[in-house]
Amino acid sequence: MADPTSGTPAANPAATPATIAPELLALREQIDSLDQDLLALLNRRAGLALAVGELKKKEGSVVFRPEREAQVIDGLKASNPGPLKLDSVAPIWREIMSACRALETPTRVAYLGPAGTFSEEAALGYFGSSIVRVPCTSIDDVFRTTAAGAADFGVVPVENSTEGVVARSLDIFLTTPLFIIGETSLFVRHNLLRKENSLEGIEVVAAHPQALAQCHGWLSSHLPNVERQPMASNAEAARQAALNPKLAAIASVRAGSEYGLHLVSPAIQDDTHNRTRFAIVTDPHRHPAPKASGHDCTSLVVSVVNRPGAMYDILKPLKAHDVSMTRFESRPARSGQWEYYFYIDLQGHPDEPHVHTAMQELRQACAYFKVLGTYPLDVH
Repeated sequence: MADPTSGTPAANPAATPATIAPELLALREQIDSLDQDLLALLNRRAGLALAVGELKKKEGSVVFRPEREAQVIDGLKASNPGPLKLDSVAPIWREIMSACRALETPTRVAYLGPAGTFSEEAALGYFGSSIVRVPCTSIDDVFRTTAAGAADFGVVPVENSTEGVVARSLDIFLTTPLFIIGETSLFVRHNLLRKENSLEGIEVVAAHPQALAQCHGWLSSHLPNVERQPMASNAEAARQAALNPKLAAIASVRAGSEYGLHLVSPAIQDDTHNRTRFAIVTDPHRHPAPKASGHDCTSLVVSVVNRPGAMYDILKPLKAHDVSMTRFESRPARSGQWEYYFYIDLQGHPDEPHVHTAMQELRQACAYFKVLGTYPLDVH
């Protein structure tokens, strides 16, 4: 194509080596050389991981140790000289560890599907992308699949910064044999997705009930007369939107790409700092509880006899032994007697003497007491 102002052919926009500044070429050559060094080092690390895997097989120990991975990342962040940002260290090394772990044995992870859900994103963020993905149709199915051994781990939402607890997950924890071995927190940005790139003609907005609630203000302002339809997941809503031009979905950008939808309105959640916390669950018979990492959480569910001073009896051991309670939620016991279960997060690990003593005294004050899990806090 000619340049109309000069009558000569237009320059090729793709720069050739001859047109690149010598300083830039030299820097690129250094980067290319370092990439080769990094690849060689990563392969050496993978070889060592394979050797570790062989020893673990002989000992009968598990491949994935969340406290060990947390300690590795903590150590790297503490010694990081920069300019690489600290927030970048964890996701890089999680991918490296995920790839090395996959050489030992494939890790099967169940989560609320289909493709494109925030649960899938949380699973990939926690375990890395070198996993076998096991999408499930409901939170109940995630628990069932993991308990049956069809998945090594399950990822379930437990709390949202806008809407509070995910009640279904908490209720299942009362009866499931699974326990928590990790947690991860995800920044949740909801987007309005549709086949047509317009707000005109939308008759239904579909999403998971939590997402609909988290976008209540925006929907009331921009689509006040449109039906809101609950779905099993936001990604399922996106899948349905791909089939129905009159339906819009609230879901992630990733779900929109998965199902070929337009991003009609980005970030429509009412809380700009909207986050969801996920629990990583597994079968205690197949995977031992993590050892203390130095920054741990212990989750409990308890109930007390309905009498004066009962709540004080729960709090007294924690204060006496200097154990911080970082979360306290109540759920009806469904007994018809106005009784409640209390979900408590304690800061610390039962291997720590003061935490162990406080939990023993707390157990004596409760009519029902169950440890849901002990795990490294998500501080990355």
